[in-house]
Amino acid sequence: MESNKFLLDVQEGIATITFNQPEKHNAIDYEGWKILLKEITNLSADKDIRVVVFTGAGGKSFSAGADIKDFEKNRQDSCSGRIYSDAFDGALDAIENMPVPTISKINGICVGGGCELSMATDIRIASEKSKFGIPVAKLGILVGYREMKRLINLAGSGNASYILLSGRIFDATEALQMGLVNQVVPENKLDDIVSKLAAEMVPLAPLSQMRHKKILSTTVNNPSLFNLSEEETLLPFSNFDSEDFKEGQSAFVERRVPKFKGK
Repeated sequence: MESNKFLLDVQEGIATITFNQPEKHNAIDYEGWKILLKEITNLSADKDIRVVVFTGAGGKSFSAGADIKDFEKNRQDSCSGRIYSDAFDGALDAIENMPVPTISKINGICVGGGCELSMATDIRIASEKSKFGIPVAKLGILVGYREMKRLINLAGSGNASYILLSGRIFDATEALQMGLVNQVVPENKLDDIVSKLAAEMVPLAPLSQMRHKKILSTTVNNPSLFNLSEEETLLPFSNFDSEDFKEGQSAFVERRVPKFKGK
C-alpha cells in the first residue's frame, strides 16, 4: 500500500487489510479513506483474490472510525463535511460492492465509523472482548443515509434507534443479539476461526459468490421484487451458461475438487 496507515497481505487468494494505527485505536482520517478506496478498487479488479479480510493492528482495536483530530482540518462545517463524506461513503460503498466475500475480524474496539465500516462487509466475527457503538450524538454529528440503511438492515429499526439515541458502548454479546455480528468467539481463537472460514471460501465458484452478493443486494433494496430489470430477473439463471457450472458438474461426477476460473 502507498501508506503505512494500512497493511496489505495476500496469501493463497486471501487479502488481509489491517488498519495500522494502533496508537489511535486504528482511527482513519480523510486521506486514509481515500487510500482505502483506492486499494479496495485495486483488489476488486484482481481476479486472483477470492476473499478479503479486514482487521486492526495492536490487538486492542478493530477501528475507532474517523480520526477526530482530523475534523478541524477536513470536517469543520457542512461544506467540508460533504467532501469528507464523499471519501468515507466511497470507501464503504466500495467495500460493500466488492465482488468477493468480505469478513470483518473484530478484535477489540469497533465504534463510530469503524462499526459502520464493519457493517459494509458481508460477515462480521468478533472476539468476546470487543466493544461496539455509534456514539455520534456525543460529538453532535449525524449518521448518513447509507450507514443508517446498513444499520437498519442488520439490526432493525428498533435496535438502530437504541444504538444511536442511547450513544452507548456495548459488548460483543449484545452486538450478537442485535444482529451486528454473526459470531462471537474467544479472543485466542479469533485468528484461527476467521482463517478457516476464509480458506473454506477460496475454492468456491467466484461467479456464484459475486452473483449471490448481487441477488442479496437486490432483494434487500427491493424486498417486494417488483419492477425488476431484465438483467435482475435473469441473473439467478446466468450461471447455467458459465464455464464454472460445467466445471462444477464435471468435478461432482468425477469426484474431484473443482477448479473454478470465474468464467
